[in-house]
Amino acid sequence: MSTPKRTILLVEDEASIAEPLAAALRRDGYAVHVTGSAPHAVALAAELAPDLVLLDVMLEDGSGLDVCREVRLRSRVPIIMLTARGDEADRVVGLELGADDYVVKPFSGRELVARIRAVLRRTEASPAEAPPADRIAIAGVVLDAAMRRVTLDGDELALTRREFDLLALLMQHAGTVLTRERLIDEVWDTNWFGSTKTLDVHVSGLRRKLGDDAVDSRFIHTVRGVGFRFAAPVELAP
Repeated sequence: MSTPKRTILLVEDEASIAEPLAAALRRDGYAVHVTGSAPHAVALAAELAPDLVLLDVMLEDGSGLDVCREVRLRSRVPIIMLTARGDEADRVVGLELGADDYVVKPFSGRELVARIRAVLRRTEASPAEAPPADRIAIAGVVLDAAMRRVTLDGDELALTRREFDLLALLMQHAGTVLTRERLIDEVWDTNWFGSTKTLDVHVSGLRRKLGDDAVDSRFIHTVRGVGFRFAAPVELAP
């Protein structure tokens, strides 16, 4: 029995990029659906339930960032943003909205396929990689690994997949400093191609959602030149 092809939704309105890219991905064994429309992309993401979305930031009839936001509200499908060189602000916003990676134009087909494989490998990782404790509770922050759910004082937090994985790792080792390298390796894996600024973006997002203060942190503490640590329960005791 043949293995079903993984489906990729390519959202790109430049035919000179979309057509050869779709052809290259099909040669690599993927089933590819292409659209250049922002509203159509949101509808197709819901209809097709693709394994991965390749999403251009700049579309003629809308913003890829808005598409990312809409898709992420309904699905945890991996999203790779395609951005123009120099648009660092777009890349940071995309990551905050829940994108899993970004590729800067111009890019080679080989590089993109490597990124796709790495993202799919990370997102399809075994649940055994989650923290061994099904439930971790520290000073009002409760993380349910099985449900992939986090609450703060009873209110559920809307975390991206990567924010959840990062918080789970930090809480699992509460009180211990985790190096930047370890956090990148375990949350993004050793084949991560992107900037290490991605880690700072996700820590910043977590702090904001936890109501934390980067200067006078309660939960997530920065250890300069080393990494981050989640406060030990004894530190947060009333």
